[in-house]
Amino acid sequence: MHIIFDNDGVLVDSEPVINAAAIRGLSEYGVDARPEDFLPFVGAGEDRYIGGVAEKYGLTYRPEMKERVQEIYYDLIEDRLKPHGGALELLDRVSSLPGKTALASSSDHEKIRASLDAAGIPVDAFDLIVSGEEVPHKKPSPDIYLETARRIGAEPSHCVVIEDAINGVQAAKAAGMVCVAVTNSFSGERLKEAGADYIVSGLSEVLSLDLFAQ
Repeated sequence: MHIIFDNDGVLVDSEPVINAAAIRGLSEYGVDARPEDFLPFVGAGEDRYIGGVAEKYGLTYRPEMKERVQEIYYDLIEDRLKPHGGALELLDRVSSLPGKTALASSSDHEKIRASLDAAGIPVDAFDLIVSGEEVPHKKPSPDIYLETARRIGAEPSHCVVIEDAINGVQAAKAAGMVCVAVTNSFSGERLKEAGADYIVSGLSEVLSLDLFAQ
């Protein structure tokens, strides 16, 4: 069994910081966004996360908006970013299991690395990291998970995805993978409706699932 982790909201407690950076960045373009405006776009990559809200308020999205939001994000993460509870322990434990450990995030590679570094999660915990820049379509499209499986030489049905977002759960299931959803960003009910096979309240519960008792 191969394990593929999402990053933001799963391993790194970054969703509140991303949200704060996006609100501050869009305010410079005249958008008075609210935190809940971003929920439909969580996990879909920065262009959609920022652009979807900009468009909701009648503003045409431009790539410079993402650049500005990322500048703010990088300023914020040094003091505010941390791993989610159980993340480091889970990564340590899965390293001794058969199969590969990968990270697949809709974010740009630069942002992935910056977030991992700020949270103190070692890059070498993963056999492979795949960013949203490397696939044609972001989540909820299955592209990033299918590409990750291809690159680790695994059948999708032999992969378990750890997700926190509805878009991510939908991507994992569309890829034909088992999905474990952690309730860091959405309720268990909404994640189950999105298609998650297992719901956990924290990463410390993952390896106790019957999925890993085989």
